[in-house]
Amino acid sequence: MLAKVTRRRCALSGAVGLALLGAGLPAVAAADSGPDLSRFYSQKIKWSKCVDMETPHNLQCGKITVPLDYAKPRAGTLDLALARYRSTAKHKRGSVVLNFGGPGGAGVPALAAGGDDFMGLTDGYDVVSFDPRGVGRSSPVSCGAGTDEALAATDDEAAVAQDPRTVLGRLREAAGQCAKHSGPVLRHIGTVNVSRDLDVIRQALGDKKLNYLGFSYGSRLGAVYAAQFPKKVGRLVLDGVDTLTEPLSEQGVAGAAGQQTALEDFVDWCVKDIACPFGTDARGAREQVVRLVASLDEDPVPTGFGPDFTGQDLVGAISQALYSEDLWPSLERALAQLVEDGDTSGVLTFAGGGSGFLTRARPPSDDPTHTPLSDVEDVPLDNLPAALMAINCADDPDRPGADRITEDLPRLRAAYEQASPVFGRYRLTEYLMCYGRPKGTDFIREEVNDVRTPKMLLVGTRGDPATPYRWTVETAKRLGDSAVVLDNRGEGHTGYGSSKCVHRKVDDFLLYGSLPPNGSSCGPERDD
Repeated sequence: MLAKVTRRRCALSGAVGLALLGAGLPAVAAADSGPDLSRFYSQKIKWSKCVDMETPHNLQCGKITVPLDYAKPRAGTLDLALARYRSTAKHKRGSVVLNFGGPGGAGVPALAAGGDDFMGLTDGYDVVSFDPRGVGRSSPVSCGAGTDEALAATDDEAAVAQDPRTVLGRLREAAGQCAKHSGPVLRHIGTVNVSRDLDVIRQALGDKKLNYLGFSYGSRLGAVYAAQFPKKVGRLVLDGVDTLTEPLSEQGVAGAAGQQTALEDFVDWCVKDIACPFGTDARGAREQVVRLVASLDEDPVPTGFGPDFTGQDLVGAISQALYSEDLWPSLERALAQLVEDGDTSGVLTFAGGGSGFLTRARPPSDDPTHTPLSDVEDVPLDNLPAALMAINCADDPDRPGADRITEDLPRLRAAYEQASPVFGRYRLTEYLMCYGRPKGTDFIREEVNDVRTPKMLLVGTRGDPATPYRWTVETAKRLGDSAVVLDNRGEGHTGYGSSKCVHRKVDDFLLYGSLPPNGSSCGPERDD
């Protein structure tokens, strides 16, 4: 569900992908305290046919306006893009809001592309999603050339090991490119502010309580909402549950280990097929993957557009394809093209093609303090990785200095390499890219704890390569008695889109309030 195709080298794991640039700490206040937010909470959404994009005929689009800074609501505003499928029920329950993960994933195009999976919910709800601030059409952030510059700084493994201070300096310079290209929203990005936006959306939809389904990173957003607005919580489902407490360095090790396990499962499947480019022996095939990555790092393949395709680009592509077993046949064909013909076109469909960091200048606004929605064609091609990096770092308070990183690097390299000979270096690079940025909020780590809300459903998948099952258990314990865990004994990232059992139990809860017993399970469904 989470695994949308991304730009080069940026995996879409909400818990594992790290931020390049931090943001200022957002104010945390209830809607009825602090500065006057009444004009935002009195909005009504005007729904109409979606324009500027190919969408299903029954999808409607709209927008709301939110303050740039909730502590200073008069200082500036921005619009957020929304979309919905209308309920087919004669007496609907209201709306259910979806977040598809990331962070950095735009909800409107995701709902347009994957709406069929959620049509059952229209029996009781309008099904709604949105582009969070900094994402998609909602004041999209960009790093210009900064993302590629940061990645280039860390591509030289020897330089990272022998001269880490120079590499860290280059990362600091690259971060300046993000600030230059992103505008004022970058200082006010992050989940705590997106949660505030989500409550404005709830009110604009006319709902007294928020009904919500969040995948992967979307589970982090749902947990933050429950802590900020416990009295506004309706029926919340968190699928592919994120960690609320682990530091970014540990998240990276967990992500590398999870994806290594998923890769080995893929290889075991691949070698049983005559078309597998790595032969018929699983152990030998795994070794071939390691050698292929190393050879591409040493001698990248020209792509005909943008930078050459490196081994780390291949790692990013594989990481995307491993989110779902449904993608394995396509990954097998793409790897065969690469190994047998030197053709990168197949793997580029997973990695994202080209740098594509240029975008048109946003047209001037009649109100310089207000940022309207961007046109679809004006969303920067690097928006997803730029937003992912910014949001994750804004959500995390840890910022070790150069001395600490230099001292810890040998230990970290060993830990990441032990977790995965394929994904370890890639994940360590993401961790380093957060160096030197302003500290993020400590709200998530310190305050999202023992929430006093109605029961919420947490779905953890045993074979999830991005959000390990133990995070579901740990987060449920942290959230307290409100959390009910559904154990999905299957494979892939999140359960709603791959397990009929999970799909049914989630729909039963959202539509009818019927919760499975805490600790109940869904078995693997290999034939789905």
